[in-house]
Amino acid sequence: MADKLGIGIIGCGTISKTYFDLAPKFNGLEIKACADLNRHAAEERASEYGVRALTVHDLLLADDVDLIVNLTVPDAHYLVSHEILAHGKHVYSEKPLALSIRDGQALADFARKKHLRVGCAPDTFLGGAHQIARKAVDEGLIGEIVGGTCHVMSHGMEHWHPNPDFFFKPGGGPVLDLGPYYIAALLNLIGPVKRVCAMSAMPFKTRTIGSGTRNGEKIDVTTPTTIHAILDFLSGAKVTLTASWDVWAHRHQPMELYGTRGTLFLADPNYFGGDVSLVTEDGTTKALDDAMHPFGLANVDDNGLPRANYRAAGLADMAQSILSGDDTEFRCSLERALHAVEVMVSILKSAETGTFVEIEHQASRPQALAAAEAVKLLV
Repeated sequence: MADKLGIGIIGCGTISKTYFDLAPKFNGLEIKACADLNRHAAEERASEYGVRALTVHDLLLADDVDLIVNLTVPDAHYLVSHEILAHGKHVYSEKPLALSIRDGQALADFARKKHLRVGCAPDTFLGGAHQIARKAVDEGLIGEIVGGTCHVMSHGMEHWHPNPDFFFKPGGGPVLDLGPYYIAALLNLIGPVKRVCAMSAMPFKTRTIGSGTRNGEKIDVTTPTTIHAILDFLSGAKVTLTASWDVWAHRHQPMELYGTRGTLFLADPNYFGGDVSLVTEDGTTKALDDAMHPFGLANVDDNGLPRANYRAAGLADMAQSILSGDDTEFRCSLERALHAVEVMVSILKSAETGTFVEIEHQASRPQALAAAEAVKLLV
């Protein structure tokens, strides 16, 4: 049995650097080459990390590449992933998997036909903070989860991102861009969603770019930037999700879960680590130490702030499944990504139509990632 998969990367933008930096920290992964429609971007990354810069066509044909990480913009995810599968290679896509259920299901059907595997970010729910929270839920420390709140709010990306256009077009917006982190975290903790309802707004019709060569340029906003949704889970839990890029400041916790025996205060699911605590029915507060899990330990410097970042954990988990010939679902599976896509597009559909929307594509909770299993994924 081979002990590593040859990895290729398509899309050499900002996020690619994170994969290049962190993939070598995991077993089973060896980045061989990269490609981008912008040849200079590919050559720059290749030179920086000692891999080959190829055209997209040549990367798809590379004999030493078994799996390709798709880091293109969201509206290209489906087409690029389909092309990767067509060339006989496994796919690991950045979120979201696709922008419609039809495309996501077509990808699933094609992957099965080709006997190939598809994985999808985010993998932050594998982080120490979220696995410590999962353990608390599984042990019944707050009883049965009956409700919760999620808040992901800011004033958007245009002040720091040099090319933020796609964030504010259909296929962008806070639900499709940031929602995957929250949906993955909730699926990990509670299970699948049964139906949703939502309302939306688009109060700012233009945005002004605040950095880079386009500083001061105005761009049009053509997708909702504030969404208030309620997620009704198969378990019976009801969770409010507010996602907005129209908020200058707020004081909400990223996530809270309310159980029959207590409340769980959770870390921001955009990150692998963070503060987790619970308050039991007698009023006792207990902090849960995310450093008890390997993926909660700070391993990077984020502008002077030590932070846990284990992006590529989901990719490594997928690679181990492929290398071992294990047919069971790995944690960042296609089925769970499809469920997340349907939840998100259904939220947008509900806001547009003013109706409840039933979720048809269901998925199971991922298997918890115990500390000992996490250690095995690391080099």
